[in-house]
Amino acid sequence: MKLGTFRSTALMLAGSFLAAAGVAQTVGGPAGLNIPANPQFLGEGDPSIRKATAIVNGHVVTGTDLDHRVALTLFSIRQNGGDVTPEELQRLRLQVLRNLVDETLQIQAAEAKDIKIDQKVIDRAYADFAKTFKRTPEQLSEYLRSLGSSEASVKRQIRGEYAWARLQRNQIQPFVNISEDEVKSVIERLQASKGQQKYKIAEIFISAPPERAAETQANLEKIGQQIRQGAPFVAYARQFSEASTAAVGGDLGWVTADQLPAPLAEAARALPVGQVSNPIPVPGGYSLLMVQDTRQELMPDVRDAVLSLKQMRILFPKGMTQEQAGPLIQRLVQTTQTMGGCGRVEEAAATIGAEVVSNDQVTVRDLPPRLQEMLVKLNIGQSTTPFGTLAEGVSVLTLCGRDDPAEAAAPTFDEVYAQLSEQQVNLRARRLLRDMRRDAVVEYR
Repeated sequence: MKLGTFRSTALMLAGSFLAAAGVAQTVGGPAGLNIPANPQFLGEGDPSIRKATAIVNGHVVTGTDLDHRVALTLFSIRQNGGDVTPEELQRLRLQVLRNLVDETLQIQAAEAKDIKIDQKVIDRAYADFAKTFKRTPEQLSEYLRSLGSSEASVKRQIRGEYAWARLQRNQIQPFVNISEDEVKSVIERLQASKGQQKYKIAEIFISAPPERAAETQANLEKIGQQIRQGAPFVAYARQFSEASTAAVGGDLGWVTADQLPAPLAEAARALPVGQVSNPIPVPGGYSLLMVQDTRQELMPDVRDAVLSLKQMRILFPKGMTQEQAGPLIQRLVQTTQTMGGCGRVEEAAATIGAEVVSNDQVTVRDLPPRLQEMLVKLNIGQSTTPFGTLAEGVSVLTLCGRDDPAEAAAPTFDEVYAQLSEQQVNLRARRLLRDMRRDAVVEYR
């Protein structure tokens, strides 16, 4: 607990104790206020002053800055069904403080190169952020205050991300040289590996000097646990990852195993889609990986097929039990099995009081994994097993048509060049941040 927070808590507790004990107090000051004539203060210092949590090359990161950023992170975790124990909260605060220090260093490095982010750019990004919550900027600001965070905290994070991205674009990217031979070599290797497994990867990377290796590993293990319990990988990547991909939620795009460092390649091969790895030791720190999707290199993927579907759904009265709904669900199953195909869905639905919704542009991979597996095995006119809940209704999907994907095209020269360039920029950005940490004057209070 911070000293300032402890003093505030002590004052509140002391006041409650005195009131409960019936201790007499002398009234003074403005009428109606219960103020002693000679108040005895229970804490030191000016309560309007927040002590510094860290001073980074002369810039003060206050306890308020830390509290607001932690509150934002906690909201994201809890909104997605996660929770944080007191012990985990302490680790979270330490990690968020390190992120704030890094963010400060990144802003300072950009300013040293005369890179300044116009306030209008930040305001537009904040307005876009508000839209994701279906709020106006003013409504979002009020909402953040209710969470114990602030508009200023979000805008500072936006400033840091923009400044660091522009620094990389201006000061690192121009000096990354990818030769034509390198690009051609990658294209030839990809063509030679036609049919090889490809992975859509997301990564959270946290640097770890030897003295902090065990602590960083433990922090990443906790993050992995929260993600497995439903917390969003993207939110954690944006908040904690030190890779240049943090701003896009850790997304590395589509890669083959041989495009990854050996430890990450091994993890990618072993991970089922949607699963998160344990912390993986890599040069300079640890990484968490999530395999978001897979496909075969330069091969058509059945999950890229576009389906024409009709959904038949039964809605149930509020309060109906599973036992009462059983016969209705069974009737839905029998109806879909005997109706004679997609052309008679509406007629069959009318006989059992079901509603019908049609969609001719459903990509298989956009559906939940279990429905994907079921639908790719169906013939035209067949229906899925019923799914849903009594509260939301029980549905079946009938397959009315399928447009299979064309053979995948080889990546272009420009696409490969861009990917190689991004990898080099990312590596150099990590090294730059490491050097900035080493040279910084940081005081913790």
